[in-house]
Amino acid sequence: MDSTEKGDRVAELAELSHHDSSGSGKVDVQEHEKKLETAPTATKIPLPAILQGRTMDEIAEMEKHLKRKIDFRLMPAVILMYILNYIDRNNIAAARLAGLEDDLHLDANGIQFQTAVSILFVGYLLMQIPSNLFLNKIGKPAIYLPTCMIVWGIISAATAACQSAGGLYAVRFFLGFVEAAYFPGCLYYLSCWYRRSELGFRTAVLYSGALISGAFSGLISAGVKHGMDGTRGLRAWRWLFIIEGAATVVIAFACYFILPNFPRTTSWLSEEERALAAWRLEDDIDFLAGSHRAFMDVKTYVLIVLLFCIVASGTVTNFFPTVVATLKYNDVNTLLLTAPPYVLAVITTYCNARHADKTGERYFHITIPLWLSVIAYIIAATTTALGPRYLAMMLMPSTVYAGYVVALAWISNTLPRPPAKRAAALAFINAVSNTCSIYASYLYPKSDAPRYIVAMSVNCCTAFIAILAATVLRFMLVKLNKKLAAGIYVEGAINGAPGEAALHGFRFKV
Repeated sequence: MDSTEKGDRVAELAELSHHDSSGSGKVDVQEHEKKLETAPTATKIPLPAILQGRTMDEIAEMEKHLKRKIDFRLMPAVILMYILNYIDRNNIAAARLAGLEDDLHLDANGIQFQTAVSILFVGYLLMQIPSNLFLNKIGKPAIYLPTCMIVWGIISAATAACQSAGGLYAVRFFLGFVEAAYFPGCLYYLSCWYRRSELGFRTAVLYSGALISGAFSGLISAGVKHGMDGTRGLRAWRWLFIIEGAATVVIAFACYFILPNFPRTTSWLSEEERALAAWRLEDDIDFLAGSHRAFMDVKTYVLIVLLFCIVASGTVTNFFPTVVATLKYNDVNTLLLTAPPYVLAVITTYCNARHADKTGERYFHITIPLWLSVIAYIIAATTTALGPRYLAMMLMPSTVYAGYVVALAWISNTLPRPPAKRAAALAFINAVSNTCSIYASYLYPKSDAPRYIVAMSVNCCTAFIAILAATVLRFMLVKLNKKLAAGIYVEGAINGAPGEAALHGFRFKV
């Protein structure tokens, strides 16, 4: 066993140590010490042998260079993949303004269209946890993620061939089934390359892809609607699916040659860099064992409520062109007006996540944006005046997403180890949180325009419940941090020897 493995073993054995039956968190000291007696009890994980001749200043400089190298290789690819993931999932909202309902003879009240939006999330939810299980099993994200991308690109392009509501339902279901692999898989993938303190900003950068896609989707849709409607006998909405699906397939093939798998097996890192990248993180363990631990941790369920309610409050984005259409502009101008709110969302999300990582604070970076979203939904439900309504629309994506990306990082910060527990929690929480999109699709019937009072009220209430859940989680983590400071065992944390503070100052981020 090398020095890194021994260091990880200290934390792992501590994590598996015996608890008393009262659940007080106190540990059987003799049993704990027996399990740790063969492992070093230093206050930090030792450096790998290949790096032990380096000073800590040199290690810090190497780590800085390594992060830049990883960022340059990973982040552009995963962001571009997520842009296309989100475009292919949500372009049906723009297609609605480009003739889809008329050509497929969907019912006038919009129920069939709402079902087409909703059914994607049925497939999306069914596949998320099995997909992360499979990804963890094969250990080849550089192959698995682009392959899934090719398949969903083909399915998305095939939407152009639909001739009926039934065909649209089938295509949307399978699109969600395949697209489910990407987002939870990518979150787990990034958590295997970056430290907890680095994930918040990287998650925000990743999620900026969704926001950028919202802006680009509106611009692309406006261009296609204006310039290609009727070209070669095809309506604009069919060209929209063909163009965006084909772009997805092309980008996916390029990603085969760009994405690495994991640090220990990456050829474009030197031997020292591979050792350093692995040392920064923790070794993986059995995913099923991690799933069990995730389900047994009460923090998982608080996080589920938090993420579910944030996603529920943001489901307005599934129908954003429809909501913007209530401003009474023509279809092309409506599609153009969907872009500025997403541009603002990119800026606010970036700044909020960057500051959250810099300060190490999570709670206020989640709840302050959510309070603003509450205000936005109240404005949208209570006025039909042009200025206030568009102000509310500008705030909707930017406030919800700004809080959401920090909440996503909070999952990895709150359930940091073992890595398999983190992977299971990310997939499970993401899957459950997206169940709201199944019912939310039916909150926007045409008869409720322009104020959509029911939808805006539900969005407002779920944002408030998310604030309450974040408050509960913060109190829980503050209490656990006090235990760690006192040397009391805390499951899922990186614990020290009995009676000693946590290894290398580990604390849950609050």
